[in-house]
Amino acid sequence: MIAILDYDAGNIKSVEKAFKILGKETVLTRDFSVIEKADHVVLPGVGSFADAMNHLKKYELDKAIKDYVQSERPFLGICLGLQLLFESSEESVGVEGLHLLDGVVKRIPDAPGLKVPHIGWNSLDYPNEGKLFKDIDEGSFVYFVHSYYLEAANPLIVKATTEYGCHIHASVEKDNIFACQFHPEKSSTVGLKILENFANI
Repeated sequence: MIAILDYDAGNIKSVEKAFKILGKETVLTRDFSVIEKADHVVLPGVGSFADAMNHLKKYELDKAIKDYVQSERPFLGICLGLQLLFESSEESVGVEGLHLLDGVVKRIPDAPGLKVPHIGWNSLDYPNEGKLFKDIDEGSFVYFVHSYYLEAANPLIVKATTEYGCHIHASVEKDNIFACQFHPEKSSTVGLKILENFANI
């Protein structure tokens, strides 16, 4: 069973729908006992870094996430869910993230002809082999919606990158933690394959 964390953030239903297309059993929850029994957990989300951290703490899901990750079962962060796994974000100065991984989230720099937020399809490069991208060709296109991007401290955990005015760490994996800045649930057959790969870990 895949537990999708419900902490009043956007985009949760589309993630649930994508897993259902794959025939996976899912539950939207903030119930500790349900999370504890899950085979996989997903932290989706769109919105502001500070609001998201406040909601996670309000429901004590920050503790539930850390406990779950320590159990060594697969955990996936999507979009804002990726950013929350790291130390901090320029969007919300002074707000500490979950800090399960080392790195910071920065604003995409302004540049002539470059629209921020970045909304659209970009191709992926694979600097390191990643489990989420098994049987997915390098150069495949996925869908992004974001104004902030990850700069991971350890380049070895970065499994996919893209370029949009800067070098973006688009996906990371470390032990049982997986995360994507892009939206696999909105990335057509490529995205569904990524979610299927996660569900099969």
